[in-house]
Amino acid sequence: MTKRFLSLLSKRPPSSLLTSTLLLTSLLGGSLAQSVHAAPVASVKQAVTLSCTDSEATIKAKGGASVTIGTSSIYIGYQQVSSVNKNPRLVRFDGGKRAWCKSDYEVTNDDGTGYGLIWDGGSVLYGVFSSTGTQGTPSQDFRRFAGGGWLTSYGAGGGAKIAVLARINPATGTVSNATFLSALLTSGKSNSLVVKGLSLKGSNLVVNADSFFSPRRADRSRMTCSGSSPFNYTVEFAPNLSSVIRATADRCQ
Repeated sequence: MTKRFLSLLSKRPPSSLLTSTLLLTSLLGGSLAQSVHAAPVASVKQAVTLSCTDSEATIKAKGGASVTIGTSSIYIGYQQVSSVNKNPRLVRFDGGKRAWCKSDYEVTNDDGTGYGLIWDGGSVLYGVFSSTGTQGTPSQDFRRFAGGGWLTSYGAGGGAKIAVLARINPATGTVSNATFLSALLTSGKSNSLVVKGLSLKGSNLVVNADSFFSPRRADRSRMTCSGSSPFNYTVEFAPNLSSVIRATADRCQ
């Protein structure tokens, strides 16, 4: 129906094009604007607090990472669940009404937050979360989603803040795939990495980050770098986050 309608639209005079487009958008429940949205929307900011009971106005006013396409907005952040522990939160609003809110991605003592999103307006949504390595059982944190990921866990050590990337169904908030993303010390322990930007290259996810000594190669080994941290690090992931297509960093090889 959609393809046939769009073909007919192209043959209609300009005076009726807008009316016809609005009619189709109405018939499809507002999905047209999202399905033909060409450029993904990305946002990476400092993590902010949010609760599943907050209104959209309250969350929006905090200025955290969010993506909006049409009348739908998705916000990411964290809730302070104890004096020493944060848990990530992700919430979607459609036309100002809460569609869903996810509070169970990580419920351990890992001091986790959410601080980045990229969405194509359709079925492709990625979220960026932080992890400090203090974890409970795999069923309570991102390891349950990262079994097929490029890095399946935080790794050795603990305390350094690394990233977690998750592919998420924007219709439900459910995570389908995830990977951890960390730097690597000479000792083999995980080191700090902070995501600064997100983009899509075709269907691949491209992540720009500040990596501390040392960034990882595509084979997960430690790069050889010169100078002081952080290093500007770019990683291109396969859509399911299971492999890295390429990884580069300034002053590193």
